Amino acid sequence: MAHHVLLVAGARPNFIKVAPVLRALDARGTFRVTLVHTGQHYDEAMSGGFFRTLGIPEPDVNLSVGSASHAVQTARIMERFEPVIESERPACIVVFGDVNSTAACALVAAKLLVPIVHVEAGLRSFDRTMPEEINRIVTDALSGLLLTSEPAGRRNLLAEGRPEAAIVDIGNVMIDSLEHMRAQMEALEPGRHHGLARGRYGVVTLHRPSNVDDPTVLQGVLQCLERCAADVPLLFPVHPRTRARIDALGLSLGSALRLVDPVDYIESLALQAGAAVVFTDSGGIQEEASHLDVPCLTLRPNTERPITVELGTSTLVGNDPVAIEQAFLAILAGSYKKASPIPLWDGHAAERAAAAIEGWLDSAASDRPFDPDTAAGRHDTRAREALGVQRAGRTSKPR
Repeated sequence: MAHHVLLVAGARPNFIKVAPVLRALDARGTFRVTLVHTGQHYDEAMSGGFFRTLGIPEPDVNLSVGSASHAVQTARIMERFEPVIESERPACIVVFGDVNSTAACALVAAKLLVPIVHVEAGLRSFDRTMPEEINRIVTDALSGLLLTSEPAGRRNLLAEGRPEAAIVDIGNVMIDSLEHMRAQMEALEPGRHHGLARGRYGVVTLHRPSNVDDPTVLQGVLQCLERCAADVPLLFPVHPRTRARIDALGLSLGSALRLVDPVDYIESLALQAGAAVVFTDSGGIQEEASHLDVPCLTLRPNTERPITVELGTSTLVGNDPVAIEQAFLAILAGSYKKASPIPLWDGHAAERAAAAIEGWLDSAASDRPFDPDTAAGRHDTRAREALGVQRAGRTSKPR
């Protein structure tokens, strides 16, 4: 009998992660999947276009919660998700990343005794001023199967007392989506639309409150980017929230810092792939730029994705203009670091996720202990060798 699984997506980063996992579950032929869209990102640009681009079918359930404060949005999701769980009674729910939808749906499932799988478990910035950090901690505390994207995830979960047998290293499902779209990405040359040659421009993305909500900080960052743009023109697809903050400042920005409307997923990848440098405060773009081996100056003091600094191309520069410009000069001088291959970021993370979920649910159905050493199926030996993982042979089952 097929395992009935609820996949929960709510926001733009979730869609990128859901798509390969949905394909991998379908390919195994042992799952019945119900796709739930909470509607946290609900407009065409942030939702509908992504579903079509990524080949995600129309959701089976749309909670249509819309935008609101953290408390109101989380409460709406919980209120509307509870009857879905009660009606569907799935074998488990699968949640992704760290958005409000992730934590809210995990809370509902836990209280209804439905097992939870967290994809991208264990990431920590150790900065609880970030709402995403709270969502990560809550979700991991409630989840029975923890699927990690990088070695730091395992270390953090073990330090927090989670059992080793609940953790499976699968790699990064966002990289699966990037590789799935690589041919389309490489066929685009979006820089040409702006008169920019490949390798002769940079890309900017900014949306975090620490960078855009304080007018003094935002003005300092924008003026720093203007100075950098004098050497390398910068294309800045502006998040609507950031656009409102820039407009409120009333700054007159130079033509080399080019503010444009938000771009879709494939164009975002193509712009990064053709860039000489990326300036960002996005966690996902840190990962994408690292995989594409494009220098990434991360405008944050910390990151929940340390592998992008350790092996990838990210450098944490905060919002300090001096640090930003020093790192930028290293790129211009050709002395900036190059990326090294990151273990399991190979385009097959979703296959490992599907194998682990199936093994975990099978163990519960047969009352056999779950063995994480074999949970990722045929990929497991390579996974352990790449990560140097040594386990004590402990086992667990869904709770």
